[in-house]
Amino acid sequence: MQSILYKVQEIAKDVVAPAAEATDRDARWPRQGIGALQQAGYGGLVVPCAYGGNGHGLLALAKVCELLGQECASTAICYGMHCVGSSVIAANATPDQRERFLTPICAGRHITTLSLSEAGTGAHFYLPQTTLEAVSDEVYGLTGSKTFVTNGGHADSYVVSAVAASPAAPVGQFSCVVLPAGTEGVKWGADWDGLGMRGNSSRTMELHGARIPRNNLLGKEGDQIWYIFNVVTPYFLIAMAGTFLGVATTALEEARRHLSRRYHTHVGASLAQAPVLQHRLGSLWAVLERTRRLTYHAAASFDAGEPDALTAVMAAKVEVADCAVSLVNEAMTLCGGIGYRNGARLHRLLRDARAAHLMSPTTDILRIWIGRALLGQPLLSD
Repeated sequence: MQSILYKVQEIAKDVVAPAAEATDRDARWPRQGIGALQQAGYGGLVVPCAYGGNGHGLLALAKVCELLGQECASTAICYGMHCVGSSVIAANATPDQRERFLTPICAGRHITTLSLSEAGTGAHFYLPQTTLEAVSDEVYGLTGSKTFVTNGGHADSYVVSAVAASPAAPVGQFSCVVLPAGTEGVKWGADWDGLGMRGNSSRTMELHGARIPRNNLLGKEGDQIWYIFNVVTPYFLIAMAGTFLGVATTALEEARRHLSRRYHTHVGASLAQAPVLQHRLGSLWAVLERTRRLTYHAAASFDAGEPDALTAVMAAKVEVADCAVSLVNEAMTLCGGIGYRNGARLHRLLRDARAAHLMSPTTDILRIWIGRALLGQPLLSD
């Protein structure tokens, strides 16, 4: 893993960082950064070695997204979502799916992502209304609308969730399928124009009877909930946690640099010499470091197959969201007017960090799930 992290850090500094301002300003999908990661051989970071991937799990994903997030949160989440989609495809891949999807993913020729959220069910991303209809023995048809599709319009495939259209199917038979880019019957909404995370191309996907081969079904019909809690949720939460750890780390560094170089001539001392500011910076460092350690612990626990790992993963995303928003706010206060001006790095970090609470599963939903897990209650009891 260490050699991968060294190379990712190099890509983050040399490729991602120089493009970060334009990515944010122009809401530009980070093609260069994603391409550099693919070219370096990390398209299959979380794909098993047996399928041609790097064979890593959540801990590597957390650390890679953190390094990328230090320079550009949009690049980090776009790459993270590709890894989440890859992990879903790899979880129960058939030989045909390995050849058509995982081989090009690992070779750096294919970007994938998730397409789960819908306007009608909001943060309850695990309850799709998009329908999956058996058109023939060989073809499915997809009809519905997906929202906030990260990498929308730029990926080569999309992991789409849907519910069985047949009245004879069991109630709530949710399934996951792979939708190739360019499939007839797919229409994209307007370009993403968000407050923050502006490069992630989080677009709306309209599905009008889009037809896909039945062998694009992941697992069996009705397996979506298994994927949600065994693959989607842990990988997505850790990708987000790593991304926003990176944002918080950069905010802390911005504050440290400002305090170190700012000199007040009227008292003949730098801000770094003020005890109250030393105290505040030290407190922020401690919050960030304990949040980072929780995230690494949760990721390593999941990789090791520990029974309570998912609860720790959920808690990690919650704590990182609180940490990132709070730390960027405090860093801006420590930097004063210099940090508040339009175009300052903290300006972008503040806008990006705010998304941490909003991206599903939201902070509120996760807190409920954590409580239910601790009390032995079903997570989806409502």
